[in-house]
Amino acid sequence: MLDLFSLPSRSPKPRDVGITHVMDKGLGIRHIEDVLATSSDYIDIVKLGWGTGYVTQNLRDKIRVYQAAGVPVCFGGTLLEVAILQGRFDEFRRLATELGLSHVEISTGVIDMTMKEKARYIRTLARDFTVLSEVGSKDSEKIIPPFRWVEMIQSELDAGAWKVICEARESGTVGLYFGSGEARAGLIDEIVAKIDPADLIFEAPLKAQQVFMVRKLGSEVNLGNIASNEVIPVETLRLGLRGDTMGNFHEVDVWNKRRDAEIAAEMPKPERRTRASEQPKRRLKQVR
Repeated sequence: MLDLFSLPSRSPKPRDVGITHVMDKGLGIRHIEDVLATSSDYIDIVKLGWGTGYVTQNLRDKIRVYQAAGVPVCFGGTLLEVAILQGRFDEFRRLATELGLSHVEISTGVIDMTMKEKARYIRTLARDFTVLSEVGSKDSEKIIPPFRWVEMIQSELDAGAWKVICEARESGTVGLYFGSGEARAGLIDEIVAKIDPADLIFEAPLKAQQVFMVRKLGSEVNLGNIASNEVIPVETLRLGLRGDTMGNFHEVDVWNKRRDAEIAAEMPKPERRTRASEQPKRRLKQVR
């Protein structure tokens, strides 16, 4: 990064806060190399979305490219849900170990688990991996009350999850957000009132959601489900180098208030309107 401006402080990698969690939906090697060349400093972990990692032909090569750049990789939580559903949890763990993955994600976006059951899986995974757990359903019809979000998040942190991801899907229309993509502000308020935001990753695939989270929780908010072509734009939001958050991190209001009078003086003065009684009377033409 250029060293020219005074900007909000950002934690160095490996970061515990200010995490940008990126979604890879099947990127090719050359695409990955281009992304890493421009933004590896701002990518903290890459998720091979849902089950894409399982069907990617050059999976091992992709993982090596990411790891060579110091970027850990994990499978999407959906793949582990399938493994649990089919009774192949141990096989999944062996595969992750064989591939050299340091992180795993466990979710209940599709299959249901009790808090105790999920905590048991987290404790087992935490023996060998850094665990990211995910709370929230991918079903837009399944509404989880705020108190339940808090209970589940705390249970998973207590079980050994490094971070808990708050669900939004790639679409940004479930979990933390309404179907329109608008943030469920009351839900988010209740979560962060009880849980340290540093322990959470807020999925925010849409720009308006990223802006909302950065304005609300600052430049070091943990953001997830970020597209590979949005890494640099997200970093500019964190630093106030984009109009949407510039006023949050730089003295825009102070600057503008100083110039209010000067700008007003530059404005053309409105012309004085002549009253009807002062207007010259027109001579009426005689009608013959």
